[in-house]
Order: sequence, then structure tokens, then C-alpha cells
Amino acid sequence: MSFVEGVRNYSVVVIGGRATGVGVFRDLCMRGVNTLLVEQKDLAYGTSSRFHGLLHSGGRYAVKDPESAKECREENLLLRSLAKHCIEETEGYFVRLPEDDAAFEQKWLAACMQLGIEEVPIEPQMATVLEPGLSPRIISAYRVPDAAIDGFRLVWQNTVSARKYGGTVRTYTRVIDIKSSNGCVDGITVQNTLTGEVENIGCSFIVNAAGSWAAKVAGLAGIRVEVKPDKGTLLAFNHRFTSRIINRLRPPSDGDIFVPHGSVTILGTTSSPANGPEDMMVSTAEVNRLLDIGKELFEALPKYRILRAFAGTRPLYSVDTGTTGREVSRNFTIIDHSLAGLAVIATIVGGKFTTYRLMAEKMTDFVCKKLSITAQCRTRTEPLLEDAASGVITEGRKLFPAYSFDQAASRLGAELAVVLEAIKADKAKQHVCECEMVTLAEIELAAKDETSFSLEDIRRKTRLGMGTCQGAFCGFRSIGAVMSREICGQRNTVETIQDFLQSRWAGIRPVLWGGQLREAELMRGIYEATLNIDGEIKNE
Repeated sequence: MSFVEGVRNYSVVVIGGRATGVGVFRDLCMRGVNTLLVEQKDLAYGTSSRFHGLLHSGGRYAVKDPESAKECREENLLLRSLAKHCIEETEGYFVRLPEDDAAFEQKWLAACMQLGIEEVPIEPQMATVLEPGLSPRIISAYRVPDAAIDGFRLVWQNTVSARKYGGTVRTYTRVIDIKSSNGCVDGITVQNTLTGEVENIGCSFIVNAAGSWAAKVAGLAGIRVEVKPDKGTLLAFNHRFTSRIINRLRPPSDGDIFVPHGSVTILGTTSSPANGPEDMMVSTAEVNRLLDIGKELFEALPKYRILRAFAGTRPLYSVDTGTTGREVSRNFTIIDHSLAGLAVIATIVGGKFTTYRLMAEKMTDFVCKKLSITAQCRTRTEPLLEDAASGVITEGRKLFPAYSFDQAASRLGAELAVVLEAIKADKAKQHVCECEMVTLAEIELAAKDETSFSLEDIRRKTRLGMGTCQGAFCGFRSIGAVMSREICGQRNTVETIQDFLQSRWAGIRPVLWGGQLREAELMRGIYEATLNIDGEIKNE
């Protein structure tokens, strides 16, 4: 093992705190490997929190990408038990409109049968009875075992589990150099993006799971990786106008998936070459295009209020440099950099959120073989989250409204007991965010974590401000409690709330019309006119 004298040393450093990275991190820790996870921003930053939240049945890729479809089908079944607190078992429909190719429907049915993907035909009239918002023009419909999955929650629960097995997490930590000699890694140099502090860390192996940033990370070691960030734009609506996931039965294209999450529905996604990993700005033109496509399935779509628009970049990988966008397979690849003279660095690229666990298992198998570690993978059988004790659940139902309690129990697991004790000691620690049913006690618990440096970090752990008011009311309610308890360290109160609101505003800006414009004016009235957070009102 390579050690750097005078610095902290680990067996493995995993670079990237999104689904694949935290999956590898957890698997390594469960096999007893001394592992550090470093992430340049907060956990789940990037694609793992900027997608439609669909747990694929495999149906979407059955015709064009059967290997990826098969992996999705198998992992879908596993995650329903292993990550049950992150999943809502909505089921899904594949529906065809008259203008869609009938021949593709037959190809799709044959492919699903060959891959073992369950598809059950349903009469179009019955489909519109069960989903009244669906267009009456549909001429074919099939039920499939799709589900909705919460990306934020899954990433966080993987991280919590990994730390129980001894793992270390460093967020807001950017890798600025990879040190190697004679084909071996000596370590990495990292910079704290909040303080600017630079530090050396020793390790024996590096896993590059940086997603759309994988090429940049590999470049630090002098290695070339052909990752093409591909931008996908999505819309979140202030209505749950479908109870099931709705897929359009045609070759994968823009705007052909609707996914319900809690009280909202997400429409996605587009596919276009990104200018870089952080090309996540959304234009009003992209919004209008998605609306035009989406209203073919849900004709009342333009009448619904859009909460926000958002985008992420997919880390597509292809050895064919001329292949782009939807032409690129959604399968994953592990790149052994031994051919480049570095046998102790590996990169994992491609894949789907649905297959993150499988990707992590294969990557961890690869690393353990390199390090002569014989421990076997247990992520296939061990759930992410430990449930709260039955007595705690019984007690919790007395303190929370039914729906609120179920939400909290799913987020917290065994830590529910800590929140309940805090609420019993101080009744004021109940709901701060009524849209997502988040209590002050839960906010305080999240704030104590070593990866929480801002109200935004707390938001990603708890879903504070991610409901229909987009932070208009809960931001106002939470900031006083957060600052009075010094949750965000030495940060100024105004700066803290400005950063929180700016993250909400980035997604609201492209959809400023109708109901959302009125909501934005209400938010502006609260924070600018009443609280004067921009300091524009001067005393005479």
C-alpha cells in the first residue's frame, strides 16, 4: 500500500458523491475497506438529483438497448426491497397515440417478452378511467412495473449506511491533483471549496465515479476518457395529475415520460449536447417545447402551474466518438487504466440511476481483486435503511398526522427516535415545511451532520422547500431557527437565506407566467418588501 508520510491515508478514495459513487463507497465499506468519499459540492449534486426519478422496468430500452433493459428489470426488483423507503410503487403505463408507429409497438412487445419484462395490455378506455387526465386519443396501453424513486434520499441513505461501516465523507472537497509514481498512486491533493484550504491525502487506489466530470478527473492523472455530457431538461408541475408513470410507446425521445412524486408530477426529458458538466441552465424555449410535446398525452397540461424547470447532464460514454445523445447505449463501462500505465485507477461511466447498485457491485469487485480482498458483496441482500423500532413507530403516530408521519419515517429510519424525543421535549419543533412535512427537529438533526454547511445542504437531506411553495413560507420559518441555533456556522443570516432562495429562483426563472408568476411575486413580497433581504429599502 502507498502511504504519504504525515497525511491521512486510505486504502481507496472514491471521487464523486452521486448515486454510483456512494454505491461504490457503501459496497467497499461493507467489505471492510478503509474508504474515503470526496465530492466537490454537496452529495447528490448533478445527475442523481436532476432526473425524472423513474425506477425503470426496462421497457424504455427493450428494443434499442436490451442489455441495459435487462439490467434495469433485475435491479428494479432488487431495489423495491433494498431501498423501499426511497421508492413509491406507482406502476407505469406505456401508451401509444395514433401518430406513433404501430410497427414499433410490435417490436416492443416482442422485446419485452424476450427479456422477461412484464407487460399487461389494458383497454385504452380503462386506462383513461384510471388516469382521467390521459388523452382520449390513445389507442394502445400496457401496464409495466415502473416505480418512482427519490434520488436525494437514496444517495443520502447509501452514505449513512457506508459511514456505519467506517467510511469517511468529505463534501465541498475538490480534487486538484492526482499524484503517482512508477505506475502506482501516491495520493491526491484536494481543496476545500469553502475555505480554500489545500491538503494531501494518501491512498492505494482511486475510483473515478465523477459522472459528467469523469473526464476532468481522469485528466488530473494524465488519462483521457471520452465522456460526453448530455443535457436533459425537465419540468416539475404543482399537480399530481397522474398516479402512475406514463411512458409514450415509441422510440425514446424528448418529453415522453411523466413521473408522479408526492404531490407533484415531473415531465422529462430532453437530450442535447452539453457545453460542459455544469451546463444546467434552462431556457423558456426548452420549457415551451416540452409543453408542446407533453400536451399530446395530457391535453390539459398548459393549464397546470409549473413549479420549476431544471436540467442535469448525463455522463454518456462511447468508444465511437461520432455517437451522441440517444444513440449512445445506457449500459455502463468500467475503464481499467492499466493500459495507460496506472493500474491503480479505474473509471466508471455510463449506466442508469436504476442500475447504480449493480454498477457499484461490479466496480467494487474490480477494486477488491486489484487489492487482493476476498470479501463478497452484500448490497444485494442488505437493505439501505434500518427501520425504526415498532414501539417508536407506535409513539410517532400519536405525535404526527398520518401522512406526515409516513414521510418522516421513510426519510429517517432508526433516527426517527431522535426526532421524536426532540419533539416531545419541545412541541415547537414540529412542522416547518408543510409541503414536504419536515419538522424543525428533523432540520436540526440534518444540520448537525458533518456534511451540512448551509440551508441548501439541509434542503437536500430533508426536502425542505422542495414542495409547492418552493421555499416561500418554510424558508421564512426555518431561517430564524437555523441561525439562532448556529446551524450554518458563522454565516450571515441574509446571505444564508439569499443562497437558499437563489437555488429556488434558478428553476423558477424560466417559467415565470400564470400561476407561477403570481407565486413568485408573493415570494418577492415576503422576502424583499417585508424582510428587505436585498437592502433596497432605506430609512429616511
